[in-house]
Amino acid sequence: MNTAKAPLPNPPLQAGEGAQAIDWSAVRTDFPLLRREVHGKPLIYLDSANTGQKPVAVIDAVDDFFRNHNANVSRAVHALGTEATEAYEAARGKLARFLNVRGDELVLCSGTTFALNLVAYSWALPRLKAGDAIVLTRMEHHANIVPWQLVAERTGATIEVANITDDGALDLEHLYSLLTPEVKLLGVTHVSNVLGTVNPVREVCREARKRGIVTVIDGSQAAPHRPLDVAAIGCDFYAITGHKMAGPTGTGVLWARREHLADMPPFLGGGEMIKEVRFDGTVYADAPHKFEAGTPNIAGFVGLGAAVDYLTGIGMATIDAREQALLAHATQALSEVPGLRIFGTAREKAAVISFLVEGAHAHDLATLLDLEGVAIRSGHHCAHPLMQHFGVPATCRASLAFYNTFEEIDAFVAALLKVRKLLL
Repeated sequence: MNTAKAPLPNPPLQAGEGAQAIDWSAVRTDFPLLRREVHGKPLIYLDSANTGQKPVAVIDAVDDFFRNHNANVSRAVHALGTEATEAYEAARGKLARFLNVRGDELVLCSGTTFALNLVAYSWALPRLKAGDAIVLTRMEHHANIVPWQLVAERTGATIEVANITDDGALDLEHLYSLLTPEVKLLGVTHVSNVLGTVNPVREVCREARKRGIVTVIDGSQAAPHRPLDVAAIGCDFYAITGHKMAGPTGTGVLWARREHLADMPPFLGGGEMIKEVRFDGTVYADAPHKFEAGTPNIAGFVGLGAAVDYLTGIGMATIDAREQALLAHATQALSEVPGLRIFGTAREKAAVISFLVEGAHAHDLATLLDLEGVAIRSGHHCAHPLMQHFGVPATCRASLAFYNTFEEIDAFVAALLKVRKLLL
């Protein structure tokens, strides 16, 4: 199948090569949207934690699928059906290599929210009971809170919350003190979407495993920014979202240990997740297909496969190094803005900066920055409990990606100083 892939910005890196090996100005040209203007100003896009921008390679792959190969998967013997199925399953293979897991352990779904609900309803709901406990951390996204609350309401299980330290790191001593025999499940974000904190998930999963506790990791903010080895992390479930990693919306993955997938009942019923249907009973397909009912987002996963190719072509270690340099520059520049407070200063941190300026509301700052061409996020970032912890209703969030530049950061800070004067 012709996937119409655009050339990579540079030849793939060898192990150990750093961010200086890439022509980042060439990388930037791969993202058409970054060339546009808003309100008559050059766009400075600092909202990649919300959704990542898409390179030409991804756009072309989706376009090529619809123009030349559009058909449903696994339902036809004609050429188009075969091509669509091969492209869809090829994306599963690319994602498996990206995560260092087996392809038959990956459930392709609409994103992390769906993936976590799948675990909640298919693994947790049939197993938990009154007296059991679920442990979460205070920095979790709503997608890793609300499904467990729904399960707790139905089963009588309780939810315990692990604290964070003043700098936004996970309080490991408190977390481990909560891991009592009653705890059956532990949910942890790999990287906080608000604080940028990178949690030591490998260590956390090791401690949970010693106690027989099942672990669920929200990897949404980790997958776009750092090398991943899910097998080495040692968790039971790991979820990622495609649109945050340069892929199309409506795509994502749940990785699960094979023994869990084998024991879990289907979450949704319908076509494609069955071997045989009779009115007196149905025989389900083997995992992961028994969790993939209905027609999937085929073109989306073709695009996500292209996104994986693009990211790995640059190199995830190289992307991480680039973003750490951008983060250091932005943190230093923002520290010179009078009255600015950064939320989350943990030593291990991704390129996310949540902040407030004394005397200015987060939404006012974001609105005026938009008029200067700067796109940042304002609000609670789907993390109400974390906002409550800090005693604020909302923050601004500037989230960086490898396609951003140091010049953009300087322009953002200059715009912030300008709008601050208008508000104070």
